[in-house]
Amino acid sequence: MLVGAGSAMFTGALLTDIVRRGWECALALVDTDPDALAVAEGLSKKVIATRDAPVTVSASTDRRDVLPGATAVITTIAVGGRRAWEQDVKIPRKYGIYQPVGDSVMPGGTSRCLRIIPPMVQIAEDVLDLAPEALFFNYANPMTAICRAVKKATGAGIVGLCSGVHSIGLNLAEHLGVAAAEFQYTAVGLNHLTWFTEVRSRGEDMMPRLHELAREELSKRASELEAYDLPGGLCWQLLETFGAYPAVGDGHVLEFFPGLFPNGEYGGKKIGVEWHPFENIIAGGDRIYEQMRERAFSKEPLEENYFEHAGGEGEHEQCIDIIESIRLDKGEVFSANLPNSGQAPNLPPEAVLEAPTMATAGGMKPIAQRPLPPGVTGTLATRLQWVETVVEAALAGSRQRFIQALVLDGWVKGVDMAAQLADELLAAHADYLPQFAGE
Repeated sequence: MLVGAGSAMFTGALLTDIVRRGWECALALVDTDPDALAVAEGLSKKVIATRDAPVTVSASTDRRDVLPGATAVITTIAVGGRRAWEQDVKIPRKYGIYQPVGDSVMPGGTSRCLRIIPPMVQIAEDVLDLAPEALFFNYANPMTAICRAVKKATGAGIVGLCSGVHSIGLNLAEHLGVAAAEFQYTAVGLNHLTWFTEVRSRGEDMMPRLHELAREELSKRASELEAYDLPGGLCWQLLETFGAYPAVGDGHVLEFFPGLFPNGEYGGKKIGVEWHPFENIIAGGDRIYEQMRERAFSKEPLEENYFEHAGGEGEHEQCIDIIESIRLDKGEVFSANLPNSGQAPNLPPEAVLEAPTMATAGGMKPIAQRPLPPGVTGTLATRLQWVETVVEAALAGSRQRFIQALVLDGWVKGVDMAAQLADELLAAHADYLPQFAGE
């Protein structure tokens, strides 16, 4: 069952991964937007017909209609869609706060939490009520706050999944010149700030070589007129500073370090405007969705190479891999977001951490790790208090907690600014924030 089936990035890829494996199954699509649901259903049926796959598809705007009997529930919701996301990023610009992504932390991620956490809690309650044995996976952002809120409010065994660590692992293997199949790593942290603390190939410690690459890359940038035009400069700097490599790229990682970018600039360029333009992300999502709509309603069959471009090595294939590993008790290891039960012994047990996890017939089992280094721990511990605060704000509909979360996030320049920004974001998203009506 896929909740949030109108996603521009997910539905087609999920279907192609299922079809490639030849699974015989029933897939229920759920979206509260009837138009988006019709697009998802139309595309899904075309994908299935192309390969004459043994998959049946149903669609509903009410998840409770199709939840009974579900064996796996996957959520990829985005309350308000890209239009609300635009407001999360553009309103803070009035206050001199520039965001490259704004879907996980910063004021944009903080605002997004308020819209998405309450519906996710309601979904979790329905899963517990109607499909308590179902595997429950979430792809929606802000990942850490959503998974923490669901666990805190309902106790549901939600598992957060993201392609970031897997993709960065492939990227680092390429940088190091080793085969992906022979590259092993340990990566622990928060979603979009997950630290590669160990990298190995055939038992050899590759961290010294990774530091050499960092020095080479930073030297290259230092000799360039515009030092940070080349991607990855910040992550290489943080590797040299903290002794671990952060995932998932400068665009996300930068958002966790407000003190490093007080003027909202990176390499002399305005963040999210000149460097890593946010508008390009939105335009790309709109374009992909329109392509999805055209394919869904066109009388023409899907293009011959459709299966070559949908899905692939990213998050979608991993989701299906995880389900298969659980059902066949393979015990394969994946990066997943779960409450801390030893992934980082020096962080709180309630913290939701992204870390190596074994997929077995008994479910997703986090793998215990050594304590993280103090510096790395410091980058995560302060952010975990932001998570707790914004979760409270979203669940209780508390303007005061929202202001606190904006201050803890670190990008506002004063308490008065935090209050003004909070009020403007609350007003812009009032239609999606019924829990704040009393405020």
